[in-house]
Amino acid sequence: MIEILSPTKLAQAKDTGALVADILQTLKSRSTVGTSLLDIDQWAKTMIVEAGAQSCYVDYEPSFGRGPFGHYICTAVNDAVLHGLPYDYTLADGDLLTLDLAVSRDGVAADSAISFIVGDSKPPESVAMINATERALYAGIAAAGPGARIGDISHAIGSVLSEAGYPINTEFGGHGIGSTMHQDPHVSNTGRPGRGYRLRPGLLLALEPWVMADTAELVTDADGWTLRSATGCRTAHSEHTIAITNDGAEILTLPKAEPRGVGTGPRTVRRLG
Repeated sequence: MIEILSPTKLAQAKDTGALVADILQTLKSRSTVGTSLLDIDQWAKTMIVEAGAQSCYVDYEPSFGRGPFGHYICTAVNDAVLHGLPYDYTLADGDLLTLDLAVSRDGVAADSAISFIVGDSKPPESVAMINATERALYAGIAAAGPGARIGDISHAIGSVLSEAGYPINTEFGGHGIGSTMHQDPHVSNTGRPGRGYRLRPGLLLALEPWVMADTAELVTDADGWTLRSATGCRTAHSEHTIAITNDGAEILTLPKAEPRGVGTGPRTVRRLG
């Protein structure tokens, strides 16, 4: 299903997106050396419930997972990249942590992910990989606008990742979002421009470039959920929910202090509405 939101629903989506962004930034600030992944999950639960929102993950039971997810946030460390099931792991200095959060409020969902280094150690290769996913994300957003096609977004994302030297996995990518977390269209992290669904105002997309340092092959953890790099290399993942508007793409999951509008030029940023 491809869902086009009404102006009323779009306003609610902006509210949900702001909530997701605020929760992620709070969790990032609390995720220090010695923090347990289970503590992060409980903090996420508390903030979601106090905001009158609902987790998109707790009861989520897709074909690629083992039973209901059962937690409020995905926590992926080092070689883990997607669907990281929180467990009793204590963060260490230099760990590369990805937090992926999807929340629904007032019937509209928003989805975002951030990767960052815990503690004082900043391994240059890890920093470069995180930066590459962020650059790819903004390239994809810049390519999104009314009349553009899904392939334009995929091509923009893939070009940045390939130029940075990272293999690209096409099993998992971005997706439509709205009244439910995962909808059509699928947005691959590489593709051909001018192909695929033509974007329309009111469409919400979750774009999510993710890479593994030296492989495109995933393996599933024994927990039945966490996806890891087949070689044990580090990984990174960046994601925003965007709304297609008559003027371009509006980022719904940015922290409040950052501009939310991205024009059609490379990294051209402006505020919309």
